[in-house]
Formats: sequence, structure tokens, C-alpha cells
Amino acid sequence: MKRRDFLYVTAAAMVAGGATAATPSDVERYRQARRFVDLPCGRIAYVERGKGKAALFLHGAPLNGFQWRGALDRLAPHRRCIAPDFMGLGYSQVPEHQPVTPAAQVAMLAALLDALGVDQADIVAADSGGAVAQMFLVRYPARVRTMLLTNCDTEPSSPPPKIQPVLDMARAGTLADDTAKWLTDGNLARATFGAAVYHDPTLLTDDIIDYYVAPMVSTPLRRRQYHAFHNALAPNPLAGIEAALGRSTVPVRMVWGASDVIFPMADAAYLDRIFPRSRGIRPIPNGKLFFQEEYPDVIAEEALQLWRNV
Repeated sequence: MKRRDFLYVTAAAMVAGGATAATPSDVERYRQARRFVDLPCGRIAYVERGKGKAALFLHGAPLNGFQWRGALDRLAPHRRCIAPDFMGLGYSQVPEHQPVTPAAQVAMLAALLDALGVDQADIVAADSGGAVAQMFLVRYPARVRTMLLTNCDTEPSSPPPKIQPVLDMARAGTLADDTAKWLTDGNLARATFGAAVYHDPTLLTDDIIDYYVAPMVSTPLRRRQYHAFHNALAPNPLAGIEAALGRSTVPVRMVWGASDVIFPMADAAYLDRIFPRSRGIRPIPNGKLFFQEEYPDVIAEEALQLWRNV
């Protein structure tokens, strides 16, 4: 067993067994598990757990692969789970002139899967990661076994109107400064960002805030790339994609936070309508945009059910 996987397994066993000894925090365990692969686009950060058929987990903004830690814990016995950090977010490191557009993220993911020896994967995606997932499906249909989409962009709503203030700050070059304030004022992060995207904002502890925010604002280059990531969300990167999605033969399931005002249930209904092999929608009554962190059991349950039926 690899040392990093051992850290996860032993920590989980201690909790299950009621051990009183101190265990590493979720953040520290995830940090220790982080790996890097050098690709033509840059040095891409990812966490990998489990073995067998691959599952690829795509996060939202301004998060990174840590968003999926609970799902990885539960699904690693069933899949080789791979959670990369997108370029411009998280701990991936790319050079100054590397594009961080959704199309560039698609190319990065294909290169990552090649480097890891993965021909085909089940995709689990959220938020802007869901837009990248749809684009990946169209560009590489044979590489997608199934797709589990949570609250994310759709062609009619990409980017969603509710995030326009964020896009305005990115264009003005102030978004990184505004986000960096969370590092010294966790209560501000929880009262604003946290309240908007989590049912229970207290989940957003100071160490989790640091893990998400610190790399994106660590240098002038990283701040510019953080802005570039958001700037690339408009104009609509999904424009014209509906017809291609309508020809897909991949089974798709939507699990949707019903309390989210950014991507409402109507977006899930749209996806259910256009995918020929849609497996329907499961609404999460208290779920907001990033409910995946709060309800990892739901993600695991839905993923396993989707995977079993293929």
C-alpha cells in the first residue's frame, strides 16, 4: 500500500474504532496525499486513491480537488479516484502564458489521463467543473463511461447571472484582493461566500479556507491566473453544445442542491431533457452550490448506483 493511501486508511480506521489518539486533520491528510504530474501545460496537482476503473472528480471555483475529499473516502474501495486541481485554481502550477480557459482545461484533463494511463473514466463534476465535463464529453466521447453532474453550468445559463459581480471583480482585477481577505477573517468568508454556497457555513473552517484560498493569491502570477480563470467564463464557453450533448450515448445522472440560487432546479431539468440517456434527477432539499462537501454520502450513493447500471 502506498504511504499516502495508508494515511487515509489508518485515519479512517482510528475514527471508526473510536480511537482517542490525535489524527491529522482532513486538510493535512489531503495535503500529504497531493501529487504532481508534469504535463506540457504545467505541473498539475491531483490526489489519487483506490484502484481499478477510474473516476475523475472535477471541482468548482474558487475551490480545488479538496472539495471531493468525502466522496473519495467513500468511493476509493470501488474506483481509482482522481481529483485534479484546475489550472488557475488550487495547487496546479502553470506558466504565465498558459491559457486557463475551459477548453484548455479539457486538453489538460486528457493529457492528465494519458499520463496516468487512463483510457476511460466516470466523471463526477460540480459548478464550472460541470461545464468542463460537458465539453470533455463532446471532445472525447469514448473516454467517458458515465457522468454524474451536480449544480453546474448549462448552455442557456453559462455563466449564470448570479455570478456576474464575481466576473466584474475579476475583470477589474480586484477579485483576488477581495478573496485574500478571507485568510485573515474567516468569519467574513463564512458570512458571505460560505452562507451563499453551503447549507451550514461553519463547515468552512479556517484551515479549509486557507487550503482553498492561499495558493490562488500567493503570488502576482497566481492572482492574475485566478482572474483569468473567471474571465474565461464569458462569453459562454458552452455556446452551441446542446446538439452534441443530445447525441451522447453516455449515461448521465443529475444530483442537484435544490436550495441553490445560482444553478436552480430548472438547470437540472434542462440537462435531464437533453441527454438521451439521462438517469433522472435527485434533488437535495437543503443543498446549495457546494453541497458535495456536506453530503458526501449522497454523492457516493448516487455514483455507485449509476456505475452499477452500466
